[in-house]
Amino acid sequence: MTDVANASSPVPASRRWLMFAFLTVALWGVWGAFAGISAQRGFPETLVYCVWALTMILPAVIVMHRAKWRLDRDPKSILYGLLIGLTGAGGQMVLFYAVTTGPAYLIFPIISLSPLITILMSLVLLKERTSRLGALGAVLALIALPLFDFSPQGFSFAQGGTWFPLALIIMACWGVQAYFMKLANNRMSAESIFFYMMLSGLLLVPVALAMTDFSKPINWGPDGPWLAAGIQILNAIGALALVYAFRHGKAIVVAPLTNAGAPLVTAVIALLIAGVVPGDLKMIGLALAFVAAALLASAP
Repeated sequence: MTDVANASSPVPASRRWLMFAFLTVALWGVWGAFAGISAQRGFPETLVYCVWALTMILPAVIVMHRAKWRLDRDPKSILYGLLIGLTGAGGQMVLFYAVTTGPAYLIFPIISLSPLITILMSLVLLKERTSRLGALGAVLALIALPLFDFSPQGFSFAQGGTWFPLALIIMACWGVQAYFMKLANNRMSAESIFFYMMLSGLLLVPVALAMTDFSKPINWGPDGPWLAAGIQILNAIGALALVYAFRHGKAIVVAPLTNAGAPLVTAVIALLIAGVVPGDLKMIGLALAFVAAALLASAP
């Protein structure tokens, strides 16, 4: 079993997880700042998913080539790999429907609590532990995450008959995905995990196509699928870096750091480029996320 991330790395093994976690934060932060452009320019989110699934192929081929195409093919590895891929991609599919039935400003704060699922499962099942600073950082990150998207306008759980359970399903999917990503790294190569993630994403492309309303105008120009590809490749490479972060680090630290750090980067970019000043709740979330990231980065 080959681990490409270990080859000739100048980063001490004990801190290698942090390098990959910060790479994920940077890539997903930039991706988050521009992810909405494709839909704004007439390229549907469902087709953006298809493009994202295709962008996963390039990094998968590169790492598998460097690993000399040694793919873990035993039944348990295949099960773990597909479980990781399908919970991630399946959660994305459910999200497409959820945002058509409920308010995004309530759905995304719920989804953002997925690290809570990961942390609880890792504490109970993997017996992971961290320092007091790491624990404090995880708590602050969990508090900060919902504040990035939450808006109290029109808040009513009475209106959540459809979207609320869907949001819980997505939260569970992504929380479970992160847990199994860590669990799988204990028995199979990171390259194999990402290969199965790529494969799972492609398997759900027909579902995304079926969900697309082709009767409406679709932007097939350069700023449609090609722009989407340029943006989504950041997501794909960030996902690969996340696999390596879980390989070298504890899930109870990696999950909250990456989930809180990426929105922090996105908010900073939006502020610098668009001059968008965050509201009070988001400013509190940004401050908590910054402190949480610093604490988690220093956690052993």
